[in-house]
Amino acid sequence: MSEKYWEVVHQSKISRARIGKLYTAHGIVETPVFMPVGTQGTVKTQVWKNLTDIGAQLVCMNAYHLYLRPGTDIIKKAGGIHNFTGLKSTPVLTDSGGFQVFSLSDLRKIDDDGVTFKSHLDGSSHRFTPEIVAKIQNDIGADIKMILDECVRWPATIETCEQSVKRTTNWARRCKEANEGNLMFGIVQGGSYLDLRKYACKEMLKVGLDGIALGGIFCGEPKNVSYEIVSGLSEELPDDKPHYVMGAGEPEDIMECVKYGIDMFDCVLPTREGRTGTAFTNEGKLVVKNAVYKEDFTPISHTCDCYTCVNYTRAYIRHLFNTNEILGSVLLTLHNINYYIKLMQRIRKLILEDKL
Repeated sequence: MSEKYWEVVHQSKISRARIGKLYTAHGIVETPVFMPVGTQGTVKTQVWKNLTDIGAQLVCMNAYHLYLRPGTDIIKKAGGIHNFTGLKSTPVLTDSGGFQVFSLSDLRKIDDDGVTFKSHLDGSSHRFTPEIVAKIQNDIGADIKMILDECVRWPATIETCEQSVKRTTNWARRCKEANEGNLMFGIVQGGSYLDLRKYACKEMLKVGLDGIALGGIFCGEPKNVSYEIVSGLSEELPDDKPHYVMGAGEPEDIMECVKYGIDMFDCVLPTREGRTGTAFTNEGKLVVKNAVYKEDFTPISHTCDCYTCVNYTRAYIRHLFNTNEILGSVLLTLHNINYYIKLMQRIRKLILEDKL
């Protein structure tokens, strides 16, 4: 990796929003950016060409799931995740799997050294430590790796959140020591306690990782609490590192977070909604399965130029869903991801014009 991995291209005059460039081993990413989620090495229903053709710059995958299947030994033998999946020239970020492990509340045991958990697939026992998680991501060959963190669910006591911050910071140091090349980001925990979040951010920055992520928000707490955390931390986030809010996916959440200097986003929302018959449009969500669209021979969105909207109607896509044809999920997921890609392009334009 070159020492130059991040630069701010334009800083808004009216907010903390900025346009940046993130340099990775597999290409340059323009931010703010939305990452389609390819948890198990694939963005559900899509081939990579679909995504690169509409301008997807970065894909988020999950180290926990890839570790369980197909196994990181297979991915390493293939020459890394890009060779294994055929995603040759698009950067990949891997989540450490911390959220997945800690969501298995009945299947895991945590201590200061790491976590022992049972696979959600077959009940087999596994051990994650910071060093093991770093090695998994090294073997996968991710361009950007996330540290192992202890994610706590809302609501949580201050004592639980303090312990999470302490463990996560310690684990970040150990992950950094075990990292082999490419970028690694730290994660700020702290629940809904803003002062604790600020402390956690300062401690995480001392570790000296390449980027900073906010974890454990947009996870069930009231939206005003999520916004208060992001806005309250905006002054703590350094200009010389990229900022990432994990799991924020509603368009209005992205718009709000960008104003406070957030550069990176990921969420399963556009793909999950696409597979279940809901489209994102500039006029709001459209549930194409509804009967009102039975004889609607217009595109999903009149303002969209994606392959789906240029070639197919609401009536036809409704028919596909009602007959359980896979093509319905393919077309609507493609439209939704395109919507998010175009949303980020519009956001970057607004920032450049100092209008966000």
